[in-house]
Amino acid sequence: MAEFSIAALGFVLLTASLVAILSRRLRLPYSVGLVVAGIVMAISPLGIELPLTRDLIFSVFLPPLIFEAALQLKWDEVRRDLPLTLGLAFPGVVIAAAVVTAGMHFAIGWSWIGSAFFGTLIAATDPVSVIAAFKEMKAERRLSMVVETESLLNDGTAAVGFGLLVAIVAGGAVTPLAVLGSLAWTVAGGVAVGVGVSGLMLAVAGRTDDHLIKITLTTIAAYGSFLIAEHFRMSGVLATLTAGILAGNTKGICATSDAGYSHVLAFWEYAAFLVNSVVFILIGGHEAHQPLRLYAAAAGGAVVIVLLGRALAVYPLCALARRMPFGVTLHYQHVLFWGGLRGALALALALALPKTVPEQHEIVVVCFAVVAFSIFVQGLTMPWLLRRFRLVEVAKG
Repeated sequence: MAEFSIAALGFVLLTASLVAILSRRLRLPYSVGLVVAGIVMAISPLGIELPLTRDLIFSVFLPPLIFEAALQLKWDEVRRDLPLTLGLAFPGVVIAAAVVTAGMHFAIGWSWIGSAFFGTLIAATDPVSVIAAFKEMKAERRLSMVVETESLLNDGTAAVGFGLLVAIVAGGAVTPLAVLGSLAWTVAGGVAVGVGVSGLMLAVAGRTDDHLIKITLTTIAAYGSFLIAEHFRMSGVLATLTAGILAGNTKGICATSDAGYSHVLAFWEYAAFLVNSVVFILIGGHEAHQPLRLYAAAAGGAVVIVLLGRALAVYPLCALARRMPFGVTLHYQHVLFWGGLRGALALALALALPKTVPEQHEIVVVCFAVVAFSIFVQGLTMPWLLRRFRLVEVAKG
C-alpha cells in the first residue's frame, strides 16, 4: 500500500470538494459520490491509496464526527425518545446479532465463532454513515434524532460482544455475570469518562469568552474523552457522545456570544465534513480492491440476513412501544429499518478480527460488500423513502 502523504491528502480533499459540488447539483447523496470517487481513484493510473485501519477509524475519525453530532443534540429531545433508542441500541443489537449469527451459520455454512463475530460487528448501525445521510437529507427533526441517537448508543453493545468473542477465541471463560459486568463497565464507564473530561473542560472554559480557546477545549473534550475511555476498554463513542451533549447543553464551553458560538459550531461542522470526506473516499478505495467475486454468494446471502436481522429488531420493539409516549408510527419504523446503515464502525471491527478466526478474510470481504449495499442501495433510496412518507423537513419562509 502506498504511504500516506500530504500531497495525497490534498488530492483527496480537492476531490471531496468537487464531489460535494457535483452531488448537490445532481441531488445525490454526498457519501455515495465520495465512495464512487474513492473507487475511481483506486483503479485510476494515479493509484492513490491511503491506509484504512481500525486505529485510524477509532482514534482519528470517530471522535470529531460523534462530538459534532452530539454538540447539536438537545437533551430534552433526546430524553423524550430515550427508552426507544435504548431499546434499539441494546436489546435491538443483540436480536440483530443473534439472527445474523444463526443465518450465517445455517445458510452460508460459516463456523459458529466466525458467524458470531460477523453478526456482532454488523449488527450495530454506523454513526458515520447515519449522521452524514440524515443530515444531508433534511429528515424530520424527531426522526433524525431517533436514528442518529440509536447509531451513537449502540456502539457499546457491539464493543462488548466483540470483546467477549475475542476472549472466547483466546480461551477465556465467559459467564453471564462477566457479560453483564463488561457491559456495565463499557457503557457506564464511557459515560463517566465523558462527564469527567467534559466537566473539566467546562470549568476551564467558563473563565473565558475567547472562541479560539473554546474551540481548543472542545477538541480536547472530543479526543480526550474518546482516547481515555478506549484505553480503559470502555466505550469511546459513548464517552465522546456524553462530552458533546454536555458541551452543547450546559453553560461553559459553548455558552458565549452568538458570534462566538457560531465560530465553535462552524469549526466542528468543518471537522465533520473533512473527516466524512476522507472516510468515505477511503471506504471506496478499499472496496475497489476486495475480491467480491470469490465470495459473491456469501455476500448476497449476508445482505439478506442482515436486513432480516434489522427487521426483527426494529418492528417488534417498536410494536411494544406503540402505545407509549415515545412510540413511533409505521412510517417511522420503515425508515428505522431501511435507514440502519452500516459503514466505518463495522469495517473497523472487521479489520481488527483475530487472525485465528476461521473465516477471517471472508468476513472482511463480506463486511465490505454489506457496507457497499448499505451506501449505494439503501443510501440512494432513502431520500425517495423520506419523500414518499412525507418525513422531510419543510423549508420555512
